[in-house]
Amino acid sequence: MTKMTGVSTIMRVVLGIIFLVHGVSKFQMGLGNVDAWFSSMGIPGFMAYVAAIIELVGGIMLIVGLFTRSVSALLVLIMIGAIVTVKLSAGLLGNDQSPGYELEIALMLISLHLLVAEPTALSVDHFIRNKRSAAIQK
Repeated sequence: MTKMTGVSTIMRVVLGIIFLVHGVSKFQMGLGNVDAWFSSMGIPGFMAYVAAIIELVGGIMLIVGLFTRSVSALLVLIMIGAIVTVKLSAGLLGNDQSPGYELEIALMLISLHLLVAEPTALSVDHFIRNKRSAAIQK
């Protein structure tokens, strides 16, 4: 395993853990409460359910490396949505009332990296790719 592959694997797993925890947190708060919070910010309430499911399931999928590119694309969209709808007015570093969007930028950049990177050896994506390659070669 090359250094870059190792780093990509670590980035994928850690990003997966971060989003899994965020998804679990939304479920623990109660999706009705998250729906109300989203609505209070002008975001359609049903998006709370969409975000929670993508974060929870997507986090698990990233940890095991399944459909990494698709999940990463969805997470980029969620981070753009969070920045534009909630964080932008506070600025990059935030203000006295609200944190900034520096974390969302970092998470989005990791997601973008995973979106374009090749599947790493320690992923289900890599296993599926090798199975397909072997089947084609037969």
